[in-house]
Amino acid sequence: MPTNSDFRNSSGSCRLCIKAVKWVPVLIIVTVVGWSYYAYVVQLCWFTVTSPFERVYYLLCYHVFFVMFLWAYYQTIFTPIGSVPKKFKLSPIDIDKIKRADSEESQKMILERCAQNLPVSNRTVSGVIRYCDKCCVIKPDRAHHCSVCGECVLKMDHHCPWVNNCVSFTNYKFFILFLAYALLYCIFITLTSLRYFIMFWKIIDEKVEENKEVTPDFEGDGELIGMGRFHILFLFFIAAMFAISLVSLFIYHCYLVMRNLSTLEAFRAPIFRTGEDKNGFNLGRYNNFQEVFGDNRTYWFLPIFTSFGDGVVYPVRSLHQSTQQYDSAGVTQRKNEFFDD
Repeated sequence: MPTNSDFRNSSGSCRLCIKAVKWVPVLIIVTVVGWSYYAYVVQLCWFTVTSPFERVYYLLCYHVFFVMFLWAYYQTIFTPIGSVPKKFKLSPIDIDKIKRADSEESQKMILERCAQNLPVSNRTVSGVIRYCDKCCVIKPDRAHHCSVCGECVLKMDHHCPWVNNCVSFTNYKFFILFLAYALLYCIFITLTSLRYFIMFWKIIDEKVEENKEVTPDFEGDGELIGMGRFHILFLFFIAAMFAISLVSLFIYHCYLVMRNLSTLEAFRAPIFRTGEDKNGFNLGRYNNFQEVFGDNRTYWFLPIFTSFGDGVVYPVRSLHQSTQQYDSAGVTQRKNEFFDD
C-alpha cells in the first residue's frame, strides 16, 4: 500500500521532470547557436573564405554580435523575476476576513483599508483594489500573477518559454536587447553567407546538368568542397528564417517601449480610479524609453540593469494622479508635464 512518503517522492519527481522539460526550448536555442558558431567560424570563415582581410573582418564582427547576443540572452534567463515586496502581503487575519466576507462590497472595504498606505493606482474592472488570492498579496501597479512561475511578478510582460523565465520589470531591458542582438546576429550571418550560398547552389546545378550524382563529398569548381559545405546551406536558411521571425517581434516590443506598455496592457488596458486608460503610463516617447533603458547613454545597449524605479511605483499621467514621484534608489523624482502619444 502506498505511503505518504511514496506520494511525496512521486510528487517531487514530477516537479523535477516538469522543471527539466521547461529547459528544453532553451536547450534547443543553445544547440542551434552552438552549431551556427561551428558552421560560421569553422566551415565558412576558416575553410571557405580565402581572403585574409575578409576572414578577419567577418570573424571580428561575428564575435561582437555573438558575445552581445549571448550576454543579453544569459541576463534574460537568469535574472530573478521581480517579486512583490512583503509590505503588500496581507496578514492572516485580513486574509481570513476577506474569505469570510459575505459580499463584494465587504471585500472591497477590507482591501481599501489594507491598501490605504500602499502606492497602488490600478483597479479591477469593478473598481476594486487588485488582490491575488493565490499569493495573498495586494497587487502593485502593473504586477500580475504568472501561473508558470507560481507567483505575482512586477510589471509582468509575458512568460517566455524560450528563456524559461518571466519577462518583467527586472529583465525587460535584457529581453529587448536579446531580440535586437539576435536579429543582428541572424542578419549578419545571412548577408555574409549569401555569396557562398549562391556559389554552393551553382555547383549543384552544374552537377545536375551534367547528370552527375551530387554526394556529400563531391568536388566541384571553386572552393566549396566536401561535406562541410552543406553546413553553409543550412546556416543561411536557418539564419534567414530566424531573422524573419524576429523582426516582427522586435518591432512590436519597440512599439510597446515607446508607448510604455507591457504585452498584457496592450491587450487589456490598465484600469485606474478614473477608469480604463491604455495611455495611463505614457510619459512621452523619450521618457518611456528611459523608463526601460535609463538616462545613461553609455549603458543603453549593454545588458546591464539601468531601468528606472523599483518595479512597484510608476509615474502616471496627471489625469490619474496630480503629482507623480519616481523613487529610483531614492534619488529620482519626476513630474510629468509633457506627453506625446
